[in-house]
Amino acid sequence: MKRSTFFRFAAPSIFMMTVLMVIPLIMAIWLGMQFMTFANITEPQFVGLRNYIDVLSDGRFWQSFRFTALYVAVVVPSTIVIGFTVALLLDQVSQFTRGIYLSIFLLPFIIVPIVGTLMFKQLFEPSGLFTYLYQTILDTKFRYTDVSVKVLILLYGIWYVTPFALVTYFAGLQTLSQDQLEAASMDGATRWQKIRHIVIPHVQSLTILILLISIMDAYRVFDSVFVLSEMNPIYKADTVMTYTFQTAITVQRLGKANAMAILTVVGVMIVLIPNLIQSYRQQIEER
Repeated sequence: MKRSTFFRFAAPSIFMMTVLMVIPLIMAIWLGMQFMTFANITEPQFVGLRNYIDVLSDGRFWQSFRFTALYVAVVVPSTIVIGFTVALLLDQVSQFTRGIYLSIFLLPFIIVPIVGTLMFKQLFEPSGLFTYLYQTILDTKFRYTDVSVKVLILLYGIWYVTPFALVTYFAGLQTLSQDQLEAASMDGATRWQKIRHIVIPHVQSLTILILLISIMDAYRVFDSVFVLSEMNPIYKADTVMTYTFQTAITVQRLGKANAMAILTVVGVMIVLIPNLIQSYRQQIEER
């Protein structure tokens, strides 16, 4: 395909990406250089890089960043491992049984995030099932503390995101050649050896895809933190997104919130670029 032909086909997409992403990003950078509240929103005061300096010297921002990093480090690998394991198990059962289990595992995707989080939280209320079991087994009441709230947020994140990895891996396993597995069995390969040397390399590109999307989703987690922590500072469970929301709405520092959003985008890109490069190299090798 000629370059001119390619750009004619790609022009509408490039235009939409520019309108929906590049222009808002430039506006956010500009707003991040303004001292702006709801009182002077029509006449913001230019302060240069002061908002960015304030963000980088803000202890609560770094606290929220650390919890966000912890969330990404725990939830993303857990969902990949659990999703891959369950996909392997579902690949071994009958189609009828598989359909039942898939319907159950996909419930988190069907339920609206806020509703799902509220249902999850009710399990840990004073009259909730988990609270009753916790008190019966350990003979002590379940209490909301900074540790328990963070654990609940991490557990909900794993429960909510795992179906995406499960469905993606399961679809990839359906394209795996059975001849390779049968040949490996004839050579005396164990189940683990077939998984390690045949199945895992086959779904490697899917793993990178899941990793990229999961990191982006985990980095901008908001709903579950908003519901489970109720934005209470004593739990110290703010993420970058919830603290940005508080800065903009509660503190009314709109310029600082925009600066925080830009730094969040930069942080996401720093994490994703190595994975994007790896994905590109893999695509080139497959050609």
